[in-house]
Amino acid sequence: MSVPRISVFPKCYFDELVSGKRSYVGWIHDAATLGGEGVEHYDEFFPSYQERDVALVMDAMAATGQVSSMLCFSPNFTHPDKHERLRQVERQKRAIDLSVRIGAKYCRTLSGQKYPDLSIADGVARAAECITQSLDYAVSRDVVLCLENHYKVGDWLYPEFAQQEEPFLALLDALPESPHLGVQYDPSNAVVGGFDPIAFLEKIKHRVVTMHASDRFLVPGTTLAEIQLQDGTVGYPDKLKHGETGQGTNDYDAIFRILRSVNFSGWISVEDGMDGLDELRRSVAFLKKKRGEHYGVSW
Repeated sequence: MSVPRISVFPKCYFDELVSGKRSYVGWIHDAATLGGEGVEHYDEFFPSYQERDVALVMDAMAATGQVSSMLCFSPNFTHPDKHERLRQVERQKRAIDLSVRIGAKYCRTLSGQKYPDLSIADGVARAAECITQSLDYAVSRDVVLCLENHYKVGDWLYPEFAQQEEPFLALLDALPESPHLGVQYDPSNAVVGGFDPIAFLEKIKHRVVTMHASDRFLVPGTTLAEIQLQDGTVGYPDKLKHGETGQGTNDYDAIFRILRSVNFSGWISVEDGMDGLDELRRSVAFLKKKRGEHYGVSW
């Protein structure tokens, strides 16, 4: 029986790795100690796409006996300028190429920013056109694009256009059905969006190919309305936190039951560690435990 595999993503070091203040090769060696079965990469963690920089990371992966689960990538396909949208498609294609180079079958895609006055119809039209163009290239490279119900890219002014359930489902319906296109499900982003992650999963369960696992929470006394007031500013709200997987509001028993019902066997990538690597280890152990309970495997 095919079962999900657990990978790790260094949310705890995200800004340091993007800026180059922390060595990505060093992180690869840290990742090998966490009990995961794969590593999720972000394209901006690589110093460049040049062969030397990619090879250094992949040499570390080989030396530590690890495999690449997926490549996380953040295009902005809703930009009002058509020429910029075309540039974003080219960026997505280069990310697909990088996925091939690092041995990752899956590459994330997004809709783009929720610009003021952008209607659902116009946002869906822009994003669907760009993702479809990217999909044609993904098919040629045998890579699966994973559309995530994302919250916000750190350097964006506005949150994800398809963060909410209605635009996400509308965009998914506007895209062609293909074995090279699926959903990257993130239950915590649904919580932040203010809708039920379990009911949402039921609607998309047949399209899910990968998953992000974490437990988001608001600093006590904070409301979602306060978080939304920070739309139009760069960065994540300080009062929105990533927590240890299994210690928040997400019902992982319900999530695993639904995933098992459709024989999901993709990657589940842990997205936390804000309080250190031990937190990541506990999150990996928690997900392995839930996998064992619902898939009947002990490893």
